[in-house]
Amino acid sequence: LILKGWDVSVSVVSAQASLPYSQLPLCSLLVGSLDGTEAIRKVLKNASELHNGFDWIVDATHPFAQVISANLKTVCSELNQSLIRFERSCETLKGAFLIESYKDLLKFDLTRQKLLFAIGSKFLPEAIKCASSSGAIPFARVLPTVYGIKKALACDLPHDHIAVLKPLGGELVGEYEAALCRQWKITGVVSRQSGGPTQKIWQTITQEQELDLWLISRPQRVENVYTVTTYSEFFNFLEKN
Repeated sequence: LILKGWDVSVSVVSAQASLPYSQLPLCSLLVGSLDGTEAIRKVLKNASELHNGFDWIVDATHPFAQVISANLKTVCSELNQSLIRFERSCETLKGAFLIESYKDLLKFDLTRQKLLFAIGSKFLPEAIKCASSSGAIPFARVLPTVYGIKKALACDLPHDHIAVLKPLGGELVGEYEAALCRQWKITGVVSRQSGGPTQKIWQTITQEQELDLWLISRPQRVENVYTVTTYSEFFNFLEKN
């Protein structure tokens, strides 16, 4: 967008998330969670006062970040602010078990299966309880954040069943995740249908190591928001509007 002459502002949740943008000539880089509709209204009001506001808001949040997407839709509708959704494309491996939520694990006989959870931290304790109730031996890969580690420790897992790992690390993408599966003799992986490289990694690993794969299906999109899944679609839309 910058190379095409657009003035761009970016909003991210954390200082860590801001690092990839630090060398870009942005108009502004907002760091911190936008909690609730009022926080979004404040950002739009400040932008209006500073530089006549935004031509477009681009919702490029994670597919499972339902609250922020719904709040963006609400505020943009109220203020007549143009909004577009940039959604990760999603191709799901044939043979994967597609489930609505982690609670669906209770429907499977997982006796003695060694399940590796890579679903984020928010619902990790509850998900592991469901798997354990179905007979599984759970393991977890969590992000190297205070929140992620606290959630993992709240799962009552043995410490050597927890890996604190930043995704996509290593010289070869996915090599750490693949090594974890071998080290722990994992028989199945539980991940999210998030699209992008993370889902692709788990699909590749489970296929190569002949493991089962459960994918929690992504939530339905927010209705009545124009959505694109590729850069070409995105730029074509902006040029026409």
